[in-house]
Amino acid sequence: MNVWQRAGAGGRILAGAAGVLAIWWLLADTVLKNVGAASAGGGGSIPSPGRVVSTAVHDGFSFYGPNVSLTLREALIGYVGGNLIAIVLAALVMVVRQLEGLVSQLAVISYCIPVVAIGPILRIIIDPPQSGEVAGTAVFLAGLLVFFTTVVGSLLGLKAADKATLELVAAYGGSRWQQLTKVRLIAAIPSLLTALKVAAPSAFLGAVLGEYLGGVDVGVGPALINAQQTLQIPRTWGLALVAGIVSLAGYLIVALIGRFAAPWATGTKEGR
Repeated sequence: MNVWQRAGAGGRILAGAAGVLAIWWLLADTVLKNVGAASAGGGGSIPSPGRVVSTAVHDGFSFYGPNVSLTLREALIGYVGGNLIAIVLAALVMVVRQLEGLVSQLAVISYCIPVVAIGPILRIIIDPPQSGEVAGTAVFLAGLLVFFTTVVGSLLGLKAADKATLELVAAYGGSRWQQLTKVRLIAAIPSLLTALKVAAPSAFLGAVLGEYLGGVDVGVGPALINAQQTLQIPRTWGLALVAGIVSLAGYLIVALIGRFAAPWATGTKEGR
């Protein structure tokens, strides 16, 4: 076993992050130092990690706290709502097979529809929130962006149930509902957990996009717009970095919950 394998998954992630950080720092201080300098007031549009971190520290919790917490609330509401609808519809398909075509089409439409096209429509339909309140547009787009992933993952997992076990339940007079509750739901856990992990960053992204289009004045979305318009480049990068960290944290939290709730479904093989 070499050093890379001994480092484990956590060590490899840290090593990769350190490598990306080093490359970013090197490029920002050399070949990319003057990229976009004219439009950024002479400071360059590719700030070094040091400038980004120092700006973020200077902005502090008073800036990031209200913005990130509101966007996180919107993402969480959309995540729970979108996933719940997706799981319920996937389960209904197993009981009423005629619904599969309709549910699949809804999932595809939700995935393919341009967000920028429905954003203005949502802004007309949904009243803009008061300052500091949850934006309905952000919640809707957060739910929309997780719907496809969870529907597909749930359907794949539910259909992966052991056929012999399903036939045994049917032989004893069990209905499709009993097959669903006693066999299919357990079989679907690994696929469902994977879908929920992937959906977590998508929900936060949907909430940010919803704030862009929803006419709100608090949140990561409007904070990014303001930083861009006022040419506060390090703050823009800092907000983007924080958004990425929050999205990654959501993915890891769901993965951790899945590991404790269903260890048989999330276990990994030794030596990998």
